[in-house]
Amino acid sequence: MKNPMLLAIFLVGAISVRDTRSSEEERLTFKDKRLEVVYPVIQGFKSLITLDPFKVTQTWIGSDICSYRGFHCDNPPDNKTAVTVASIDFNGFQLFAPSIEGFIDQLPDLALFHVNSNNFGGTVPSKIVNLKYLYELDISNNKFTGQFPTAVVGMPGLTFLDIRFNSFSGSVPPQIFGQNLDVLFLNDNTFTASLPETPGDSHILFLTLADNKFNGSLPRSILRSMTTLTEVLFLNNDFTGCIPYEIGLLKGASVIDISGNKLTGPLPLSVMCLEKVEQLNFAGNLLFGAVPDAVCMLLRDNLVNLSLSDNYFTHVGPWCKILVERGVLDIRNNCIPFFPGQRSIEECAEFFVKPKYYCPQAWFHRFLPCRYSHISSSSSSAFMPMVAPSP
Repeated sequence: MKNPMLLAIFLVGAISVRDTRSSEEERLTFKDKRLEVVYPVIQGFKSLITLDPFKVTQTWIGSDICSYRGFHCDNPPDNKTAVTVASIDFNGFQLFAPSIEGFIDQLPDLALFHVNSNNFGGTVPSKIVNLKYLYELDISNNKFTGQFPTAVVGMPGLTFLDIRFNSFSGSVPPQIFGQNLDVLFLNDNTFTASLPETPGDSHILFLTLADNKFNGSLPRSILRSMTTLTEVLFLNNDFTGCIPYEIGLLKGASVIDISGNKLTGPLPLSVMCLEKVEQLNFAGNLLFGAVPDAVCMLLRDNLVNLSLSDNYFTHVGPWCKILVERGVLDIRNNCIPFFPGQRSIEECAEFFVKPKYYCPQAWFHRFLPCRYSHISSSSSSAFMPMVAPSP
């Protein structure tokens, strides 16, 4: 503006608008002091959002925070007459913000934080450890980076942790597996280290480590301590070595998927201890030897799918052939003579002339850690468990 008078009028107008807005905020009346405290926190986070395709933040106006879209209020545990922001549900909003620091960690009464499928970045604030009521944290399908958010380790109330589909990397602290979690979803990140041995028991029901770059052997202590698991998804990593017999301790699991790794050796007989398993997937590994017919016989009633495709198995017995005919057992692309859909003779020969990795103990794949509660007395005598040496 070249005209000094017009410039002066513009500046006076801008100052008047700003003063009016400040006055309006000063006149806001909040239902509770706790809502008044978090109001500037919410407005500060709103100012960071640069993409809001569903116009969500247009509702974040005024003193009625409990009516803001994505915000939910309740009475905090320490004062049943107070009103506070108890949960955040931004799932699917597709909001874009460079960070959630200064937001989640400044909502002191927060119990649930669900922001699945947005575009939030940065790292997880370390101060969330101070959120004493937080029991569900879902930041999946965003753009978070850095190491595993160690602030969640030791949070006593946390029962649900979902950090899938981000870009976290490095190792996972062993303490998280012994925490009082029901759900632990770590899949589709870039974790690269081997899984740690885990002391103590675990209460986890759903564990997903799929589509990372975890390497090394499957820790026997994790399988031994997680007997409560109902779903186990370890697929598409770089696990090596033999499948531990401790997999048979997952007697409550209905879904186990360890496909797409580099596991080798025989299929352990302890698989027959999986009383409730319906989906069992070992496809795309380097397993070889005979498929234990006892596994097919003893699991036949519950199994919906048993995938052993893309390995190097060399024999199936009569019970397994029945499951193939039923469409339950997928044995394609192995090395079974005179069986349809197998690897070429040349491909099998190339595999078997190479030195093999054998399980470190001769009993490793033959030990049965169960007492056959799901097996009829007429069939159990044929498969008495052997006693194993101390692992």
